[in-house]
Amino acid sequence: MPSNRKYRRDHSEVSCCLKYLIFGFNVIFWLTGLGIMAVGIWAWTEKDTFSNLQRLTNVALDPAFILIVAGAVTFIIGFTGCVGALRENTVLLSAYAIFLAILLLLEMTAGILGFIFKDWIKQQATGGFQAFIVHYRDDPDQQNLIDWIQEGWLQCCGIEGPKDWDRNIYFNCSSAEVGSREACGVPFSCCKPQPNEIIKNKQCGYDVRKPDYNYDVAKIINDKGCLPAGEEWLERNLLIVAGVAVGVAFLQILGICFAQNLRADIFAQKSKWGR
Repeated sequence: MPSNRKYRRDHSEVSCCLKYLIFGFNVIFWLTGLGIMAVGIWAWTEKDTFSNLQRLTNVALDPAFILIVAGAVTFIIGFTGCVGALRENTVLLSAYAIFLAILLLLEMTAGILGFIFKDWIKQQATGGFQAFIVHYRDDPDQQNLIDWIQEGWLQCCGIEGPKDWDRNIYFNCSSAEVGSREACGVPFSCCKPQPNEIIKNKQCGYDVRKPDYNYDVAKIINDKGCLPAGEEWLERNLLIVAGVAVGVAFLQILGICFAQNLRADIFAQKSKWGR
């Protein structure tokens, strides 16, 4: 009888280690997913998307929608892992392992297809960026995203160059006839930071594409397109990107293994004690 008690205590300690490791790890993802989803819903509410369904025509390119989907997926995975471990629920633990396996498979598939069909990926990225340019003034989230890409991340302008902003009705050179002050210009996010600049000049991109522009355009705005700039960034940071991808995949595999081991411990306990 004493040996049985000792076996039960030791076996329980192993289960508790896995149990609270999975619980603690996933409660972070659960709360993170909830926060991301809340931000996306708040952004949709601010844009009055729920009462204006016409905005849903470009839903796939809406950053708020992407946040909602990413937050929901993270929330569901974190919930199944967190509650499944805490309640020792083998069904939820199985669902958690399956979700992680599907996510890992999708990531690997996307990586392989992206490597094989690089030209197709480039074409899709070009199409998406074109849509961002066309709807630049229509959606504040898309506007903020493209400003961040051009100014904060890649220091670029347009897809292949500043001329791509002719696709936007406000920046098209012909819009000067209807009184658009931004005609034949580019957004301020295309502008290079100037020496001793404290406050960003929001009008720095005005008229820069006009033939009679009196200043050196190369000193005012970035003349490299975001597509080639993105390719160069990826080449420079390829090892970092690959390391992050491998690290994420390792954590997912670890989560699958831990969930399966905890399920095995739970089944072993139930079998041992006749529950």
